[in-house]
Amino acid sequence: MILDRRRALRAFADYTRAYDPTDPKVRLKIEHTYRVAGLCEQIARSLSLSEADTDLAWLAGLLHDVGRFEQLRRYGTFEDARSIDHAACSAEVLFVQGHIRDYLDDASADKALRTAVRWHSAYRLPEGLAEPTLRLCHILRDADKIDILRVNVETPLEEIYNVTTHALRTAPVTPTVLQAFYEHHAVLRALKRTPADNVVGHASLVYELVYPESLREVSRQGYLWQLLDFKTENPDTARDFAALRDHLRIWLQKAIG
Repeated sequence: MILDRRRALRAFADYTRAYDPTDPKVRLKIEHTYRVAGLCEQIARSLSLSEADTDLAWLAGLLHDVGRFEQLRRYGTFEDARSIDHAACSAEVLFVQGHIRDYLDDASADKALRTAVRWHSAYRLPEGLAEPTLRLCHILRDADKIDILRVNVETPLEEIYNVTTHALRTAPVTPTVLQAFYEHHAVLRALKRTPADNVVGHASLVYELVYPESLREVSRQGYLWQLLDFKTENPDTARDFAALRDHLRIWLQKAIG
């Protein structure tokens, strides 16, 4: 695959310009996209991939959320459960509507890119993927999860979860959510019942990270601990989060080695 990054960046800027980049929600996703692309490149380089494969990883990061802008325009929300599957929408914009050709003429990597974009937010990847495609999917999913932690710290949780401050600070953590966290896997959306559950769910994404560089980056950034320093007026929730922090800190130290 031959990639002109400047062309790809221009194409992305041109596409998002139609959605008013001055809108804070649009700006949030634009900035998220650039960070995810950079993290994809960082992870790829940690794996000593070729320049072509590193470019491919960077491009996957740049493309992964293009459907978010249409999701916001149509439904006024980024919540897939209340609107559409944003990953499927991204794949449609790129590979059905044909916008992928705005980014590059070379179609040799289309199948791998389409798979990575389509499944980047799924709970589990489909089975039977070829190794290079599976690796691209893992790189993108890792990078996206890492930056989701940043977004949840830098953006008021009330805005992310569409709840009041009172609801956020008095919410309990559902026992099944706690169980899933301590079983060391991402919390299923279907288990979440309260705003506090959403916070635990986002922290649990760390368990799904595949590459050592991804774990190191989470540790370096520190957003995970800021997220788990959850402000609550519920004594039970405060105790739950203190225990979650201690548990995950030990797990991450062991995972990094």
